[in-house]
Amino acid sequence: MRFRHPATLVTALTLAAVLAACSQNDQQETDESDHGEHSAEEVSGEFNDADVEYVSGMIVHHEQAVEMSDILLAKDDVDTDVASLAEEIRDAQQPEIDQMVTWLQDWGHDPEDDHGTHGDHGNGHEGMMSDDDIADLEAAQGDEAARLFLEQMIVHHEGAVSMAEDHLADGENPEALELSEEIISVQQAEIEQMEDLLENI
Repeated sequence: MRFRHPATLVTALTLAAVLAACSQNDQQETDESDHGEHSAEEVSGEFNDADVEYVSGMIVHHEQAVEMSDILLAKDDVDTDVASLAEEIRDAQQPEIDQMVTWLQDWGHDPEDDHGTHGDHGNGHEGMMSDDDIADLEAAQGDEAARLFLEQMIVHHEGAVSMAEDHLADGENPEALELSEEIISVQQAEIEQMEDLLENI
């Protein structure tokens, strides 16, 4: 029987340990790289041009709804039920604006470039009010202001529902599609509520 020299055995064991450590480090780096790529995918998600166009347009649309609500809420002697609805619309849509701005940023788009100027009324999005419409709402008082707000917001909501329905047919991003479904559900219910309120003004 042949015996290995102790120094040779130690060298072999040391080499094996080094190779094992290198293999473990390589695997760890691979796992960390895969995890980083997965995290990035979770942030951005899949999206297409229809998602970008929809989110960009809906930001503008929501901003005008918030503006209209603020105009009404700044007035005195407005029907309390209509004022409460305006407050609900504002409080619901502002967080959605913030979320959609974040999506555009995650998708590599500048929200300011994509959705344009905040004060640009009647810019082609469905149901948007013109500058004259906004001026009429600003000038109206009391029940006339409440009535005009409801009439304008019904048209505005109908436009948002139409935009959301189009997005459901063409969009790809799961979170944006979920928002479209929520917009359809919530704003259709609010349209019915506003139609009922109009009958009592």
